[in-house]
Amino acid sequence: MQRLLWIGISFALAAARVFPADATRPATTNHYETRAIHDPNGIGKFYQGREIAHVMGHLAASWLERDNREEEEKTQLLIDALKFKPGEVVADIGVGTGYHTRRIAPKTLPGGKVYAVDIQQEMLDLLTNHLARLGITNVVPALGTVTDPKLPSGAVDTILRVDVYHEFDFPFEMTEAMCRALKPGGRIVFVEFRAEDESVPIKRVHKMSEAQVQKEMALHPLVWKETLTILPWQHIIVFTKKAR
Repeated sequence: MQRLLWIGISFALAAARVFPADATRPATTNHYETRAIHDPNGIGKFYQGREIAHVMGHLAASWLERDNREEEEKTQLLIDALKFKPGEVVADIGVGTGYHTRRIAPKTLPGGKVYAVDIQQEMLDLLTNHLARLGITNVVPALGTVTDPKLPSGAVDTILRVDVYHEFDFPFEMTEAMCRALKPGGRIVFVEFRAEDESVPIKRVHKMSEAQVQKEMALHPLVWKETLTILPWQHIIVFTKKAR
C-alpha cells in the first residue's frame, strides 16, 4: 500500500506530460488512438490496445531512491540475472536518478560503459550528482526525446527498460530507434510489473502482461529469448535483435 501511495504522489506532481524544454510534441501517427473514456491513471492514448500511463516527474525522484526498494524489487537479483560483463555497452532508458545504472556500470569495466538516457534534464542532474559522489566515470548521460533516446547507431549490446516502457508516449518510435542502436544479436530487456498477477500492488496501467509485451515487440526486428520470473512483482522479458 505504501507503494501505491508513492505512485499517487508521483502523478500528482507530474500531472502534465514531461518533455524536454526545447521539444515540440510529435504528430500522432496511425499507430495510436485516443479515447475519451479511459483509466484516470492513463493519458487516454492507446497503442496495440494498451493505454499509455502517466509518466513520473522529477519532483517525485525520491521514490526511486526509497530505502526499501531493494527489499521490494530485489534489484541485485535482477542485475545478477542479466550477467553484465566487462566491455559491454549498456543503455539504461528512463534512467531517472541512476538507481540501476550505478549498479551496472562497474560490471562493464574494463572497457564498457552505460548510456544513461532520460527525457528530463533534472533527472540527469540528479544522476550525475550520484555518480560524482561514488566516483563512477564510465556513464554517459544522454538527454533523449519522447521518440528517440539519442543513442549511437549499432553500438549497444543491451538496452534496459525498468518500469518505464508502459509510460512511453510513442512506444513504436522509441523501440524502432532502440533497434537501430542495438548491435546484431544485442538484447532489449523489459522489467515490468506483472499484469497477470492481481496481487501485485500497482495500478493497472502501470503493469504489463508478457503477452502484451510480445504483441508490441512483434512489430520490430526482435526475437523473444526468455522470460524470467525470479523477482517478487516484476517479470524480466528479454528480446534479441535479429541478425541481418
